[in-house]
Amino acid sequence: MTYRALSRRQALGALAASAACLAAPAALAQPPAYPHKPVTLILPFPAGGATDAQMRAIALALGKEIGQTVVVVNQPGLAGTLAPAAMARSAAPDGYTISVVPATLFRLLHLQKVNYDPVTDFTYIINLTGYTNGLVVRDDAPWKTLQDLLDDAKRRPGQISYSSTGVGSGGHIAMERLSRATGVKLNFIPFKGMAEETSALLGGHIDVISDPGWGALVESGKARVLATLGDKRLKRWPQVPTLKEMGHDITVNSPVGIVGPKGMDPAVVKTLHDAFHRAMKDPTYQRALELYDQPDLYMSSAAYQQYAAEQTAREKTFIEQLGIKLQ
Repeated sequence: MTYRALSRRQALGALAASAACLAAPAALAQPPAYPHKPVTLILPFPAGGATDAQMRAIALALGKEIGQTVVVVNQPGLAGTLAPAAMARSAAPDGYTISVVPATLFRLLHLQKVNYDPVTDFTYIINLTGYTNGLVVRDDAPWKTLQDLLDDAKRRPGQISYSSTGVGSGGHIAMERLSRATGVKLNFIPFKGMAEETSALLGGHIDVISDPGWGALVESGKARVLATLGDKRLKRWPQVPTLKEMGHDITVNSPVGIVGPKGMDPAVVKTLHDAFHRAMKDPTYQRALELYDQPDLYMSSAAYQQYAAEQTAREKTFIEQLGIKLQ
């Protein structure tokens, strides 16, 4: 073997060794598979309400599915839109910070100035359920029917107060529509969540709740529901009429889903979507839905994204026709 040939072989070996050394750090630099740390689930309502119970139940089930702890953080405000909007502006789109969102997200920008675009500023992961709104009064209230309440409101304009979770919520808009359609004047008082509303109702500080999450309160015998705001009567409350069947063409459809910041990796979105979809079958979560008369209302990531765009446009048309201004 010549000296020149030996040198060439040595040179090729040295190059191969150098390439292996360069490749090793690159391999080590690959990020670990998602998820490799706890996930934060923002809940934009106070603790103690219907959504709190349901989302804590599904968070436990989700944690089992993904093999990581899911930390639920309550951050109420602006009818459930303050925290998701803050997440959209500040959280990394890595799937480790996600948020529950109510349907108010698609409506509020048409009622007041907001710092988010519901169509472009979020990654829509999955829709889980939907709220069933009811008009609830104390058990000792003088009104046995909704018509009793409306008749009294006509006699005493502005003296009967009602609440819902925030300005621009589905319960608020429904009551404003009902007030205008029937020619009555009610006094609106917004709250951060159902737990606060319940205390205010039982304490005599408000007269009516227009919100979801009322099932346990009515079952306790401390309150009764005069009407529901869905398309049809509920299985658990077949004796309670809907507004629509009472001649008021008003329904409230309020989907509740999970979103992340815009720009999330589609593979991470799929991992979360699939894990949530499996977690929806968890018995504890299903019992929490049943307690508050909420159905499974599944939408895939693509269907939920499409719904967000269409609903945002519908809400704009609806608000303009109604002429409600909150500023």
